[in-house]
Amino acid sequence: MDPVMLARIQFALTTIYHFFFVPLTIGLAFMIAIMQTLYAVKKNEIYKKMAKFWGHLFLINFAVGVVTGIIQEFQFGMNWSDYSRFVGDVFGAPLAIEALLAFFMESTFIGLWIFGWDRLPKKVHLASIWLVSIGSMLSGFWILTANSFMQVPVGYEIKNGRAEMVDFLALITNGQLLVEFPHVITGALCTGAFFVAGVSAYNLLKKKHVDFYKKSMNLALIIGLIGSLGAAFSGHAQAQYLVNTQPMKMAAAEGIWEDTPDPAPWSVFAWIDTEKQENKFELNIPYALSYLSYSKFEGSLKGMKTLQAEYEEKYDSIAGEETNYIPPVKTTYWSFRLMVGFGSAMILLSMIGLYLWRKGRLEQSGLFLKILLPAISFPFLGNTFGWVMTEVGRQPWTVFGLMTTADSISPNVSSKSILFSIIMYTVIFTILASVMIYLMVREIKHGPEEHKDEHSTVSIDPFNKAGV
Repeated sequence: MDPVMLARIQFALTTIYHFFFVPLTIGLAFMIAIMQTLYAVKKNEIYKKMAKFWGHLFLINFAVGVVTGIIQEFQFGMNWSDYSRFVGDVFGAPLAIEALLAFFMESTFIGLWIFGWDRLPKKVHLASIWLVSIGSMLSGFWILTANSFMQVPVGYEIKNGRAEMVDFLALITNGQLLVEFPHVITGALCTGAFFVAGVSAYNLLKKKHVDFYKKSMNLALIIGLIGSLGAAFSGHAQAQYLVNTQPMKMAAAEGIWEDTPDPAPWSVFAWIDTEKQENKFELNIPYALSYLSYSKFEGSLKGMKTLQAEYEEKYDSIAGEETNYIPPVKTTYWSFRLMVGFGSAMILLSMIGLYLWRKGRLEQSGLFLKILLPAISFPFLGNTFGWVMTEVGRQPWTVFGLMTTADSISPNVSSKSILFSIIMYTVIFTILASVMIYLMVREIKHGPEEHKDEHSTVSIDPFNKAGV
């Protein structure tokens, strides 16, 4: 098999799996901080129990997420060494800051929060979980700084055949970063909210700890609505930005082969024929694409055929040969619509849930609670399809306009070695997922009863039968 395709598959596998944990970490940390703040303000013990219970699930997720994230660092040296040599001076800086500043900050204050119950002053202990939440978001900021450079490279100069950083401020004020970061953070809030809502719904259906899970559900629905609306508006801003910076990606996401009329219709559904470069069937909403692109009911967009001709003239000297600059259209088109679909479903479910809550009928609405169980997956799927659209839609570029994916791969890595590592990673990830699910289910079954404090003089070592 083609080593470039295998390397892309491996990176997609490891990145998608790791990103299952990242938004849940960010979302749960924020929600736990809110719960503990409510405890500090209202002095109601149920909020302390909420912070501790959801905190146990957060820690399980965080631990597995750290393990899967380590693999990401190795990938750049294993399969993408030419990429690392070319842009390492720019790309490596935000990754180093993420590890040395944000992740260490997050990890340190997690430790203080775990062992600080009833040991630290309440305000200091509360500050520790807020710093965990801020640290997790800062980690996302620095990772997205690196990713935004791949989408819209800024703050660099080509020296001695390498991209070297010349303007760090330009890197952290990249327009792509300013629209991408809010979208990822609001998506993470949705992930934490719908996880809490789904687990709460399961227990409300079982009539277990009704008051505890009602309060958890209420908070989750509020944050879920805020997060899903925020994701929708920030996603809209990001799409408008991409119309100017990555028009080929947006043309592929909308299935536009030829230049659109003015005003442009939005494609709800299209039967795409990539071989003939045309759409066999389209269901369109008139004027909608112009409004989504320019916030007005006028304006046209260039099609992929026009952009291909422009890119050939502009980038063939960089790519080193005649290149097909049209990304996988079907993947880009449908991943975009699936992302929007799951996001819209989360807005609708959050609004329905809050309506039922205000009417006092939430715990009696069996059908709605049952829907919330599979809805746990909605933000995970929405996040995943969003990243598929973002990364696949940039192809054939690793760094847009600077370096193609084919030029980024390690030259001496064989297809067999990449395939072997894909198999091994799949086995390891399956084991990790199984362990995490087992631990999560065990904690959920245990329920919100008070856990033994970690600083207790009684050992909680399961192998210490005497309890000394």
